[in-house]
Amino acid sequence: MIRLEPAGAEALLLVLAEQPDAQLPQRIALLTARIRAEMSDVLTDLVPGWTSLLLHYDLSRTDHLQLAERLKPLLEVWLAEPFVAQAGRLHEIPVCYIGEDLAEVARLCQLSAAQVIELHAATEYRVGAIGFAPGFAYLGELHPRLALSRRATPRIAVPAGSLAIAERQTAIYPHSSPGGWHLLGCCPWPLFDAAREPPCPLALGDRVRFRAIDERSFIAEGGRP
Repeated sequence: MIRLEPAGAEALLLVLAEQPDAQLPQRIALLTARIRAEMSDVLTDLVPGWTSLLLHYDLSRTDHLQLAERLKPLLEVWLAEPFVAQAGRLHEIPVCYIGEDLAEVARLCQLSAAQVIELHAATEYRVGAIGFAPGFAYLGELHPRLALSRRATPRIAVPAGSLAIAERQTAIYPHSSPGGWHLLGCCPWPLFDAAREPPCPLALGDRVRFRAIDERSFIAEGGRP
């Protein structure tokens, strides 16, 4: 059952499911596009999550009760209509698997480093949410043999381009930032550029595969040694 919850004075949270599933990112992307088209006069931002959608609104033009009333017909259609899953755009992203935590991840998962790389690169991931930082795309689901809790001690600064895993998700840090995920490698491509349109090449529902490269190819593709 969908829940609508106030999230501060100028935001409303739509909880659309209790657990994520393979089709949900694309369905949320569809709903996001419809709400943006129908309600752009009162909305200031829309933030999709794995199972939710956060709506920021202009308090001078509406409130959460009025917003909820306008949402009802859109949500009724969204729930009732049959959904045909789309393949989604496929991004093949190069990664040099030389992360600081690769050996420790292998030990914790009772695998060799080569097996960790093989399992990680063999999976096709789906973009389920973009947040935490601009361009930070949460990708799921990670192979169950690689599932680990976050690090007990987060790092103060994770380098931009770092490929990391936590729980059943994987992601690339688009900027240098604090982070508590396990670092497996580095990506030579910038995954967020405010001057580019769109700033982030990954969108909700897109598919991602990682292509393992060596350090020479990493530098050749734009990575910094």
